[in-house]
Amino acid sequence: MAYVFILCCFLLMTGVSLLAARVGRRGEVGDRGVGYDVPDEVKRDPELRARANHLVAHWCTGAAILAVAPLVPLGSVLLSDGDRAIGTAGLLVVAAYGLVVVAVAGYPFERIKRLGR
Repeated sequence: MAYVFILCCFLLMTGVSLLAARVGRRGEVGDRGVGYDVPDEVKRDPELRARANHLVAHWCTGAAILAVAPLVPLGSVLLSDGDRAIGTAGLLVVAAYGLVVVAVAGYPFERIKRLGR
C-alpha cells in the first residue's frame, strides 16, 4: 500500500509541474486569474514578465521530467505481485529524490520574488 501512495505522490508532482509549466509556456504567470502571485514590478515590466514565464516553463518542465523517473522502479515493484520490495535505504533515497523534485519545481517561484528588486 505504501508503494501505491509513493507512486501517486510522484504522479501528482508530475501533473502539477506540467500544469505550472503550461502556464509559463502560455505566458500567463503574471495573470492573477490563471497564473501566480508575482511582484508588481514583474507585472508591469514586459521583460521581467517574459523572464518569469520562461523561468516557470523551464524549471517546472524539468521537475515534471524528474518526477517521472521513479515511476518505473515503483511500477515494477507494484507489478511484481510481492516478489520485489524496496528496502529502507531505497525508500530514503526515494524520499530525498522527492525533495529534490519539489525544490526544482519551487525554484522559479522563489526567483520571481527577487526579479523585481
